[in-house]
Amino acid sequence: MTVLETILKDIQNVKVIGESIDYNEYIPLDLSITNEAFRKHNIDNASDFEKYIESYLDENNVKVAFGGYNEVRDLYKRSEIFNDSKTEERNIHIGLDLWIKAETSVLAALDGFIHSFNYNTGLGDYGPTIILEHKIENQRFYTLYGHLSLESIGAIEIGDIVKKGQQIATLGNASVNGDYSPHLHFQIIKNIGDNFGDYPGVCTKSDLDYYLENCPDPNILLKII
Repeated sequence: MTVLETILKDIQNVKVIGESIDYNEYIPLDLSITNEAFRKHNIDNASDFEKYIESYLDENNVKVAFGGYNEVRDLYKRSEIFNDSKTEERNIHIGLDLWIKAETSVLAALDGFIHSFNYNTGLGDYGPTIILEHKIENQRFYTLYGHLSLESIGAIEIGDIVKKGQQIATLGNASVNGDYSPHLHFQIIKNIGDNFGDYPGVCTKSDLDYYLENCPDPNILLKII
């Protein structure tokens, strides 16, 4: 375990959505290519995808479905952003997804400030995105919040200070979030490089080792399970 991961492991009581929703109302969700139950469903469009998520939550009497870190998915085949036939396919998810209804509040995981934000348009992209910068015990790192509402980036500025647990956004719907069922893509990033308002959340198999090292499992911080 790296220095940063050790620090994150020791931090308690972190939530990034719906402050009042207890973790006992969360359930794991497998969207990988190996999940035969999921592959039986047609989710080529956001409407069908949302029906699948809502049905899954209702059947299990919970409010949030979560998962996806280091998960190989077929979800991205519909978008040239990930699958342009000229380069290696990007299909391994390196953040944590939290599936819940649009307009759910999004919370800052930790104290920090707004590093950057952007409206990443296009089928399969993040839509409105906010990146926060943090520094704990001389460790500088970043958290990314993707698939937000447009209103979330309408009145913020780079450098704005945020506190742990503060609402920084709300979740967007399919019309703005890249054409997905509403959810938060949450990702921890060690070295962000020159990226601004965006950072890869899906990688190729050949780049996987780098991204797993640079983007630790968010559940180390959230401790959902």
